[in-house]
Amino acid sequence: MNIRLVTCLFVFLAASTIHADDVPTEQQLINWHQWRGPYANGTAATTATPPVKWSDSQNVAWAADLPGEGTSTPIVWGDQVFVLSAEQTDRKAEAPSETDERSKTIPPNVYYRFYVTSIDRTTGKVLWQKLAVEDVPHEGHHPTHTYAGSSPTTDGEQLYVSFGSRGIYCYSLAGQLLWNTDLGDMRTRYGWGEAVTPVVNRDSLVVNWDQEEGSFITCLDSGTGEAKWKTERHGEVTSWNTPLVTSFEGRDVVIANGTNKVRAYDLADGRELWSCGGQTVNAIPSPVRSGDSVIAMSGYRGALAVSIPLGSRGDMTGTDSVRVLSRKGTPYVPSPLLHNGRLFFTGANRDILSILDATTGQPITSPRRLTGVRNIYASPVAANGYVYFVGREGTCVVLKNDETFEVASVNQINDRIDASPVVVGNRLLLRSWTKLYCVQE
Repeated sequence: MNIRLVTCLFVFLAASTIHADDVPTEQQLINWHQWRGPYANGTAATTATPPVKWSDSQNVAWAADLPGEGTSTPIVWGDQVFVLSAEQTDRKAEAPSETDERSKTIPPNVYYRFYVTSIDRTTGKVLWQKLAVEDVPHEGHHPTHTYAGSSPTTDGEQLYVSFGSRGIYCYSLAGQLLWNTDLGDMRTRYGWGEAVTPVVNRDSLVVNWDQEEGSFITCLDSGTGEAKWKTERHGEVTSWNTPLVTSFEGRDVVIANGTNKVRAYDLADGRELWSCGGQTVNAIPSPVRSGDSVIAMSGYRGALAVSIPLGSRGDMTGTDSVRVLSRKGTPYVPSPLLHNGRLFFTGANRDILSILDATTGQPITSPRRLTGVRNIYASPVAANGYVYFVGREGTCVVLKNDETFEVASVNQINDRIDASPVVVGNRLLLRSWTKLYCVQE
């Protein structure tokens, strides 16, 4: 048996909730190439050994300043960390944007610069920085949001970047613009802003475009940016969620959460395969795969976590095949963590942690408070026997990922952090609104 096969089998056994077709490649495992990591569920590679303790003055290898602001999670490939940001300028708009009567925000009257930055993950030095576009946003954004809320992704050959209404961009890893496309202007709920994170799967780039009217999901050719298909998402409104792309019985399937329904699509042609209603308004958490099912949850003005068989067909709402895992304590903004059959999530945007058996929904332990963390937007990650929870004020509670779930450490970086932590090798990357921190012993 060759070394590559042994490695893949070891990784599959270590992450037993992942289907064999979805085992990341060796290159993906030593990187963090997409939102929610190599397995798309918050679990780091088995070889990752990030620090457990740090502070402003301890185990911070470097901190890099970023232009403007951003709340999106970085990604890593090789020696490069890719991060997005938006910088306000003093350049006045020629004409102010029209305010939607339903909006609770005011569009800016100045231009913003939308940047893509590549940073050396060892030294923190900027390798290259590209101005994707300079434009006047047509909407404002929520006070807890920014104009750079979408995470990039890469297939190891090209970098895919979304600034939503400001365009989708494809770069070489050396920073050369290869193509860009404009999908139009989104109209988000109350003008709260956008977070359109693309997902790449071989020659397909999936973009979910949920807005107040005219929602759709589209698949672009990753080599050219041309649309391969576009499917209307009838009845869906703004959701800010990132789809999951997974393989099941020889078919690549796209699962996108939504206020009206969770829906699955055939990646080949965009045909809807199944749907399941019952989610709450603002269905932000990303779906995760558990065995031959997918888990979808939401937690704004309500709570629901359901497990839906991937082989479903048609409207599955209320059927016996759909297992309700929980009707309380589910997250609003953060996505869940799935690790070794355990489902970790925090309630709403608060510090109450629930841990369930991902198959049965049975609690593994009683809900507990993450003392030291107040509000949470970041999604948890698991690495090297620990689980990391990062709060908005820069506090990170690290729990032992065993039967005790004891607190291993409470760490503080005095900065505003909404992006999710990233784990690669012996490094933990934390992105604040204005900086990128590398935590390393």
